[in-house]
Amino acid sequence: MKAIWNNTVIAESDQTVVIENNHYFPHDSIKKEYFNPSETHSSCPWKGKASYYTIDVEGKQNKDAAWYYPDASDQAKSIKNYVAFWKGVDVKQ
Repeated sequence: MKAIWNNTVIAESDQTVVIENNHYFPHDSIKKEYFNPSETHSSCPWKGKASYYTIDVEGKQNKDAAWYYPDASDQAKSIKNYVAFWKGVDVKQ
């Protein structure tokens, strides 16, 4: 699977985990040069507290377009620190 934004591959892995129709990429499969930590957080009743990244490619930013669970709940341990995308990031094979 590939995550693409602004015509750039920002993550690539054949080890994604699919939960609720989202592909979660292993943290070591993201191209870290495009990811900046965000102060944004949200909460999921069964996965826990999510943290976000703003994606920055060639000077264009996509605020909070990637999220992950650094302290995933017991029910979501399979995606602890895995990264998922939204806000126009294209995820495809």
